[in-house]
Amino acid sequence: MRRQQGMRLDDRYVLYLQMVGLYHLARLNDRWFRLDEPFVSAFVERWRPETHIFHMPFGECTITLPRIAWCRGVYGSDPILISAETFEKCPEGADKETVRRYARAYIMMLLGIQLFADKPGNRVHIRWLPYVARIEEMGGYSWGLAALTWLNRCMCRVTNRHVVKLAGPLQLLQSWIFWHFPGFRPAGYDMFSWPLASRWAGHNPSASKKGPWVQMWRLRIDLLQAGDFIWMPYSSPDVLQVMHLEVLEPHHTALWRCVTALIYFTVIEWHHVDRVLPQFGGV
Repeated sequence: MRRQQGMRLDDRYVLYLQMVGLYHLARLNDRWFRLDEPFVSAFVERWRPETHIFHMPFGECTITLPRIAWCRGVYGSDPILISAETFEKCPEGADKETVRRYARAYIMMLLGIQLFADKPGNRVHIRWLPYVARIEEMGGYSWGLAALTWLNRCMCRVTNRHVVKLAGPLQLLQSWIFWHFPGFRPAGYDMFSWPLASRWAGHNPSASKKGPWVQMWRLRIDLLQAGDFIWMPYSSPDVLQVMHLEVLEPHHTALWRCVTALIYFTVIEWHHVDRVLPQFGGV
């Protein structure tokens, strides 16, 4: 996720963030890690838009619905700019309506800059205004599903050789890679908490030139074998004990193996879990 540099998480926002199902995402914003663009770019080259699957030397794998449970739960008119300075800090002693207004702005920033970012990564789409106006109803949406839809669409777009920059929730992708490919994990990040992506908090890869690093990561991916991939990294007791039990409730888990369409406004992408059953303990 891109960190919101100008807006602070105020304790008075927590009630609203829990109401809309984005509280864990807001906490993740405070445990930010830097995107390794050459590393992620090399992986995205393995993405196949016709199947929404990463084609690896050892077989197929992909990001599935349970993998984005940490954030639970384009197209259209022009985006708008929201001044982070205006909503940087909610005034002390603010009345309930003022706090509510600042919380709405914070939620719009979470949606527009973290989950559903465009390429510049500093704009919030006007489409979110009707949703934050009815903030009490926002908890009924599956933000994780929508984020996965948007990530899939962004990766499909960048397979076009004329598209030169990735968009979307790329730290979600990077966290997924770290969890499933232990050989690519940064050293010294052995403690985990909820949300699981916070494990990589503070990771700050080198900002050297992209080209040579992409070539190096391509070579390492080409050499991958079946033993280099963990099909079910989240099933270990150490991980399960920090998970929130709500994400394991039947009405969530029943959706995990569904072969279905993922929908985010006018974006529709397929969830082909039938091709990656080993990620669910199948064969």
